[in-house]
Amino acid sequence: MTFPVVGMVGGGQLARMTHEAGIPLGIKFKLLSDTPQDSAAQVVGDVVIGDYRDLDTLRDFARGCDVITFDHEQVPTEHLRALEADGIPVRPGPDALVHAQDKGVMRAKLDAIGVPCPRHRIVTDVADVAAFAAEGLPDGASGDGFPVILKTVRGGYDGKGVWFVRSLEDAAEPFRAGVPVLAEEKVDFVRELAANVVRSPHGQAVAYPVVESQQVDGVCDTVIAPAPGIAEELALQAEELALRIAKELGVVGHLAVELFETHDGRILVNELAMRPHNSGHWTQDGAITSQFANHVRAVLDLPLGDPRPRAKWTVMANVLGGDYPDMYSAYLHCMARDPQLKIHMYGKDVKPGRKVGHVNTYGDDLDDVLDRARHAAGYLRGTITE
Repeated sequence: MTFPVVGMVGGGQLARMTHEAGIPLGIKFKLLSDTPQDSAAQVVGDVVIGDYRDLDTLRDFARGCDVITFDHEQVPTEHLRALEADGIPVRPGPDALVHAQDKGVMRAKLDAIGVPCPRHRIVTDVADVAAFAAEGLPDGASGDGFPVILKTVRGGYDGKGVWFVRSLEDAAEPFRAGVPVLAEEKVDFVRELAANVVRSPHGQAVAYPVVESQQVDGVCDTVIAPAPGIAEELALQAEELALRIAKELGVVGHLAVELFETHDGRILVNELAMRPHNSGHWTQDGAITSQFANHVRAVLDLPLGDPRPRAKWTVMANVLGGDYPDMYSAYLHCMARDPQLKIHMYGKDVKPGRKVGHVNTYGDDLDDVLDRARHAAGYLRGTITE
């Protein structure tokens, strides 16, 4: 029997961990990476170095692959359509992926299918931003309507391409890139949640428990699974919403739906990601089947695995680079202090603020699980020394 070859475009840590999930199944991986030093390029055996923005490179790479999938959403949509026209399965396909590539397209589609979102519209210049801000004022209210959020419609991630605009004077920067800009209301939210689901080509879908995602400076810092104190009805609503979005958009593979939980008990969709996602890293050690394993199964149209958690609580804490590059020496302390700790490093050079790994902890006492995860992440980074 010949095992299939999964072609992964993008050589980051998501590709690295997806490859790892395919190893027990004997799945072969072929990687299109920017450089040999990229996280996944260090561990995948069949690596092509090339530019994913070049159609000829993509076509050459796709030869011999049974399916193409991604660890980022930056491949030009028209290139993906060309691959499909060549008869190459692309999962998720361009008709779905464009909603994760273009925030304007995403918002228009979510509006059309009745998904709750923050107030928003595309703005053309600073004056248009001022008009959008004023539109959010209640009748008879004074003020200018600021602050608002501005986002470039393509290319932003981890806080990049996103501006918190407090006044009209702050509104000029996003337009300097010469790309369309989306304006959104500043949502007064209680916390950020994420609903992670996986869907296969034949329509099978599974949903992981809704998690709380804690951000620091626009970067995911900690994920708690399941979200503490969430009402059962709200959690079910979030899962059903994510499953409906996946079906309506025709997603194949993993979909992360980032959400705001508002003070009045609603959920609003913030962002979509159609690939394994930081808010799902806890599943590596905390779920019966990880997001990475289920993404592999989905793109190959295999039956999906059980998404239920293994423990009452699982916490994922990102390890960010700091001024302490020798993280390996910290293993002695972290592993001795917590034999249950799971460390996942990405093979990246340590740079301040860069995601270089994550840790997972689990157990029955949330305070203890949180403390263990944050201590390990802080010790690896060098901000905790005892």
